[in-house]
Amino acid sequence: MVLEIPTAIRDEIVAHAREGAPAEVVGVLAGERGADRSRVHRAHRADNVAETPGSRYEIAPAEELALLERIEDDGLDVVGFYHSHPRGPAEPSPTDARLAAWPGHSYVIVSLGGDDPVVGSWRWTGDRFEEEPLELR
Repeated sequence: MVLEIPTAIRDEIVAHAREGAPAEVVGVLAGERGADRSRVHRAHRADNVAETPGSRYEIAPAEELALLERIEDDGLDVVGFYHSHPRGPAEPSPTDARLAAWPGHSYVIVSLGGDDPVVGSWRWTGDRFEEEPLELR
C-alpha cells in the first residue's frame, strides 16, 4: 500500500497544521483510492469541533457529509483523512485508533513536535493502523 501525494498538497497540510496549533487540525483527502496505491488530488480542510481540540479531532457530521458529497460530485474518491499532532509524533495515538472508522483508507498525520514538521501515513485495517509509504510527487 502506497499513498501518493503532491508536494504542494503536503505543504498545504503542514501549513494548516501550523495555523491551527496548538489545536489539532483535520481534513479530508480526495483522489483515486486503490487496493495497492492511492493518489491524493485535493485536501479539503474541515473545522475541528472536538471538545478537547488540543488532543483530538472531530469533524461535525453535517460538514463531513457536505465534504463527502463535494468529493463525489467532483468524481473523486475519499482517499482518507489528515490531522495534526501539535506536540506528539507522526503516528496514530490510542485515541486515533479508537476513533478510526474508515477501513482501507489512509490517515495522514503531521507532527509539529520537533524542529521540522514530520508527515507520516497510516492505513486503517479495521482493527489497527499499518504504516504505509508516502510518495511525494
